[in-house]
Amino acid sequence: MKKHTFQKLIYELVSKLFVFPIYKFLFKGHLIGRENIPQTGSFIMVSNHGSLLDPPLLGHALGRNISFMAKAELFKIPFLGFIIKACGAYPVKRGIADKNTIKTACKKLLNNNSIGIFIDGTRQKNGRVNKPKQGAALLAFKNQKLLLPVAIVNSHRLIKFKFCIPLFSKIVIKVGKPVQPPQSSSRDELHSLTVLLQDRINNLIG
Repeated sequence: MKKHTFQKLIYELVSKLFVFPIYKFLFKGHLIGRENIPQTGSFIMVSNHGSLLDPPLLGHALGRNISFMAKAELFKIPFLGFIIKACGAYPVKRGIADKNTIKTACKKLLNNNSIGIFIDGTRQKNGRVNKPKQGAALLAFKNQKLLLPVAIVNSHRLIKFKFCIPLFSKIVIKVGKPVQPPQSSSRDELHSLTVLLQDRINNLIG
């Protein structure tokens, strides 16, 4: 079995057997803007970030195999490391400029694999985009790929407790219209595009 076929099989199994019931039945997941998702070619999905469950929930809802960056430490955990790697995740070292991570992202885009980037780089307590990084805009320039702004609503408050009883929030995923990549890597253009993505995502959140 070819590596790509095996990876796709693992991704489908994890998505349907594990993620689907959590997304659909536990959090009553709902997708808005499906028509904005490119059906061919690779793209860069850019989103807010409120929960560790965001990557599988977003990947399942969008219906595309999207590779997310994951903390390097997660790949060392038995079974979990195998699963996330098989699903296309790739490691990133926190706090340093990891050239290998950028090379991996570019290679995936070149091989027609879409990637997902949380534009703040880490989870935000209010679930919004607060201090966006320019990495997504730079990758879009280097690879001339569309940027897809996506908002995952309520992921920062998935579970609440009332009288020790867990209450699960409804997850709504909103997909905006694709944004064209920048035509240069100048600081001003990367900054302008990053602010545009921030505004698009926060407007989707409402």
